Amino acid sequence: VQLQASGGGLVQAGGSLRLSCTASGRTFSEYTIGWFRQAPGKERDFVAAVSRSGGKYFADSVKGRFTISRDNDENTVYLQMNSLKPEETAVYYCAADFGRVATTPNYAYWGQGTLVTVSS
Repeated sequence: VQLQASGGGLVQAGGSLRLSCTASGRTFSEYTIGWFRQAPGKERDFVAAVSRSGGKYFADSVKGRFTISRDNDENTVYLQMNSLKPEETAVYYCAADFGRVATTPNYAYWGQGTLVTVSS
């Protein structure tokens, strides 16, 4: 599967962005899709994920502010990010795997990333 992440950009603190992860292939509904982010000089951290059955998982730091949804007809997963903070500036990556939801970056397939910059 090939993944394409998009929707990043520059936003002020407190603002919102919606990221999209679009996949190729006809088996999209069989994948768990995860979002991770990586700031310069830091590790790649889990943000959110949606399982094949639609179960949703979030990092504690984004609960209540971020939502995740999937549209299997469009082969796309969306990450809606609200009340963004400057410390959430990072490259956001989407990833796919046939396995269960994982909060570590042990996914088989990765997109190229999209940069989110939150200004103070």
